[in-house]
Amino acid sequence: MSEYPLMRLRRSRKSDWSRRLVRETVLTVDDLIWTIVISDSGKAREAVPSMPGVERLSIAQAVLAAKQAEALGIPAIALFPHVSPGLKTADGAEALNADGLVPNTVRAIKVATSNLGVIVDVALDPFTDHGHDGIMDGERIDNDSTVERLAQAALVLAEAGADVVAPSDMMDGRVGAIRAALEDAGHQDVQIMSYAAKYASGFYGPYRDAIGTSAALTGDKRTYQMDPGNTDEAIREVALDIAEGADMIMVKPGMPYLDIIARLKDEFAMPTFAFQVSGEYAIIMAAAQNGWIDERRVILESLMSFKRAGCDGVLTYFAPRAAQWLAE
Repeated sequence: MSEYPLMRLRRSRKSDWSRRLVRETVLTVDDLIWTIVISDSGKAREAVPSMPGVERLSIAQAVLAAKQAEALGIPAIALFPHVSPGLKTADGAEALNADGLVPNTVRAIKVATSNLGVIVDVALDPFTDHGHDGIMDGERIDNDSTVERLAQAALVLAEAGADVVAPSDMMDGRVGAIRAALEDAGHQDVQIMSYAAKYASGFYGPYRDAIGTSAALTGDKRTYQMDPGNTDEAIREVALDIAEGADMIMVKPGMPYLDIIARLKDEFAMPTFAFQVSGEYAIIMAAAQNGWIDERRVILESLMSFKRAGCDGVLTYFAPRAAQWLAE
């Protein structure tokens, strides 16, 4: 390689047209999935205090948000439920209610839109009174009974019209059980986006506030979510989920785990996604509201980092704002 002064890398940076020609990574609206919290509280919109700008939405408001997403060109939305405390039980039975909040929201959105993917979280924690992602046996989660319930819940959501079911529990064998249930019921076209590498992270706090599990959660989730220092384990988890029938894999959280994203994309060349989680959102918004950072610039830069690491798309609360900025 030539050296200075023969090689001046700033030559290609001196003008906009030149920077555009040599740009290596491009972020577009096609890379965005809008994460939306829905609620049965009876209120149209309800602010989430720890996530400035994020609100829990009624079904009617979720439909309006879905229409907005479609108009902005966002390919898909992902739904996360906040249900009344009276519906939370030890076994998370509300997850199987075909007339529950999530199935009814899915049906309403599919009627109101024509070109918008609907991704649904498959997990028990929004519906359990202890805040964990499975059925408890004393102080531990019973993996196999939880997997059976998750497969049933995924089938309920598929029958409501969900395009993608996304198991986020990190139980062993759940992708295979869900795929088998979908196939047996004739839902072979429903995709599975597996939370294949989900870490026991401190970045989830605001989300647990948003769905109402923070107060109920006893203990932590380290017995089923991955240790933040592990990378080889992520390879094994993803390999298992792909073998069991996952169509897409996800890394959660996002920015603290860009190295994991890059390694998984290199290793498997699978459709790979990241979840820019509630804590990441809250940190950016808090700094922006204090005037410490340029909100627009940092949001777009953070989303670009996922693309650069190898993501095919990002689940983010910033999706509508980012879509509008990208359109400009």
